[in-house]
Amino acid sequence: MNKDFFGRSAAVLSIAMALGASPALAQTTVDDVVITAQKVEQNQQDVPIAVTAFTAEQLRVNKIDSVLDVAQRTPGFVFNDVNPAEPNFYIRGIGTEGINSNAGGDASVVMFIDGVYMGRAGGSNLELFDLERVEVLRGPQGTLFGKNVVGGAISLISRRPDADPSWQFSGTVGNYDRAEGTVRVNHAINDTVFWNAAISGRSREGYTYNQTTGNHVDDEHSWGARTSLRFRPSDTLDVVLTADYSQQDQFGQVRDNVCDVTFQAGSHCVGVNPDPRISNAIIDGFLRREVAGFLADATWETSIGTFTSLTALRSADFDFQDPFFSNPVNPPAQIESINRNLEQSTQLSQEFRLAFNALDDRLTGVVGVYFLAEDVERDEQLDQRFPAPAQTGYGSFPQDVRSKSYAIFGQGTYAITDRLGLTLGARMTWEEKDAHLQGIRVQGPGFPPPLSAEFNVNASADWEAFTPRAALDWKVTDDVMLYVSAARGFKSGGFQGTAGTGASAAVPYNPEYAWSYEAGAKTELFDRRLRLNLAAFRTEHTDLQVSQLVPLCCVVIGNAAEAEINGVEVEWVLRPFAGLDINGSYAWLDAEFVDFATGATANFTGNTLPRSPENKYNLGVQYRFDLADAGSIVMRADYTYQTEIFLEASNTPLEVQPDYDMIDARVAYESAGGRWELAAWGKNLTDELVLTHSTAFAPFQQRLNIYQPPETYGLTLTVRN
Repeated sequence: MNKDFFGRSAAVLSIAMALGASPALAQTTVDDVVITAQKVEQNQQDVPIAVTAFTAEQLRVNKIDSVLDVAQRTPGFVFNDVNPAEPNFYIRGIGTEGINSNAGGDASVVMFIDGVYMGRAGGSNLELFDLERVEVLRGPQGTLFGKNVVGGAISLISRRPDADPSWQFSGTVGNYDRAEGTVRVNHAINDTVFWNAAISGRSREGYTYNQTTGNHVDDEHSWGARTSLRFRPSDTLDVVLTADYSQQDQFGQVRDNVCDVTFQAGSHCVGVNPDPRISNAIIDGFLRREVAGFLADATWETSIGTFTSLTALRSADFDFQDPFFSNPVNPPAQIESINRNLEQSTQLSQEFRLAFNALDDRLTGVVGVYFLAEDVERDEQLDQRFPAPAQTGYGSFPQDVRSKSYAIFGQGTYAITDRLGLTLGARMTWEEKDAHLQGIRVQGPGFPPPLSAEFNVNASADWEAFTPRAALDWKVTDDVMLYVSAARGFKSGGFQGTAGTGASAAVPYNPEYAWSYEAGAKTELFDRRLRLNLAAFRTEHTDLQVSQLVPLCCVVIGNAAEAEINGVEVEWVLRPFAGLDINGSYAWLDAEFVDFATGATANFTGNTLPRSPENKYNLGVQYRFDLADAGSIVMRADYTYQTEIFLEASNTPLEVQPDYDMIDARVAYESAGGRWELAAWGKNLTDELVLTHSTAFAPFQQRLNIYQPPETYGLTLTVRN
């Protein structure tokens, strides 16, 4: 497959050069990228942090419109989801499988929108549109981002209103009856007040066919809108008010039933269609989700520095039904399991920070305070139907968890010399959680697993953590920076979402901690035609929170393990001549549990952490050329390769995603003057079958799979002024 890709890339370039005349761009140096990974605007090459950034132009020409697309092009980043409202982000082997799906748990890799912490997974995996930039920070970010960012951060930065009037429409059609549309407008109300807005909608048929109901499930029907009002009454004051809203209403994600067909007749294998995109679920399930937010972002230039206030209110409501273990083609002696999760969450956050320069600009930094209040009401409902009526039952697990987080933080960089800088920072965090947890038998006669007795308990816990950071950076030349850093990350503790008894519900699991040590280089070589960045790291995790599925029971969360993770990451952008860009990344990862005893018989010490590919690389080739006065053409191909990953800490052969190759491509014609563009694109053109989630039942040699999208393609028309 690797040879095939390079052959196809060479063919793309050959066609482009044969068609082309002069390149459309005279610039021969790679483009600068400005990021806010340290809460201030900086050139990406000046920041001693491993960060991958995608500009608005890169998002467009790569057709990056989901977190999955971002992960595919980011070293060390693996994305999976149980359903669209319960995503799993993994960076450098650390993620949140099963933990953020209960009201008392938090994510290890956190999404931020315009600097606002997204506390619940149900409010984070949204359509990407109208963005200025996406930044992925790898490794613990315990000082400036702070709360629960023990694995990394995904930062989305939306477009701000400005004084330049503009509008844009983009429409897409494609296979699976895909129809997408986005409208964006920017308007200057007067010299000091500006407004923008964007609305986007998506609709497509499902990738999976449910033979039982005759419907195509795994579909998408969603829309979202964002609007901002910006006030600039003076050169020193800038206030932006932003509101956003998103909605989904679609079928659920039924599972592909994969098992050894030679096993006994009652194991849900007889009569199952072997096509992975055809299911036999008893119902289709559904997903209904609403996400809304409001942000007041005020920046004030003062004599002592830049003062920023971020006040945010967010809510996320979803209702998801999942035919988890289901197959009516093999009645009557069988198991049927239907899960339903309902969640309502609200959060209020406030951050004040001051970015300052001192000592004749030799000392720069950020200090601040942070507060978060979060209320999550969740009800997990388990409908378990067994051949024996006495075992059949319908249980409900209402959870109401109220959390508060307080923090003070600061980070400063002192220029020891003109080329040597020392960064020191720290954050002190105080967390408290109050939980009301219940286990209710709604229907009987049996108690559905894991419920063994009804309970109604109140519990509370509080924790505190000190998370420092230190870094030393050396500008060897104007185009070469070397750095070393050490940082500590922390993730709050929590409570079991579906406990079997009141006693287990009332006992919280503890926070997890990580120390990460990193050495890196950020370079621009050959007259800035090549940007080459490297990072080597070692991360040591203690009290690692691990979720495990107990077959025919439940997901159990505990501080089961210690882990050591070593890795190397490389990213590059090469512009050998104007118009041709070659970019890529490579990540090597060695992530293993160094201490993980789960009981009297199971010992996972030495196993590989879930979703930790040993090798992952991405290569992109883009060529842009002019057609004299008739416009320009942009041709692009992207190739991703990832070695196998385990989906469970047990590392059983049943829960393995084999290595795979994936190719995306795009060809676009842009009119003279850039008023309109027509692009043909395709994703997963090799039609790889890639697991996004799997649940294994080892006693039955059976697993229930959900897959990433198959081959998709379409046409996109963009018109702008």
